[in-house]
Amino acid sequence: MNSDTPKKPQRSPAGGPPPSSRAGGRGKDPDWANGLRQLYDSVVEEPLPDSFQNLLDQLDAKN
Repeated sequence: MNSDTPKKPQRSPAGGPPPSSRAGGRGKDPDWANGLRQLYDSVVEEPLPDSFQNLLDQLDAKN
């Protein structure tokens, strides 16, 4: 390769943080990150459906 050939972007290993071009760390999150975080938090806070809880109780009773 010559010096005119652009380098491929670095990729992080699966599950790892994305590579950062900034020396100081993460920097500013993209605009969509806050909305995604709010959506995730709202799903996590939802109560467990009764049918799913009943299934878990049945599985526990078998052990």
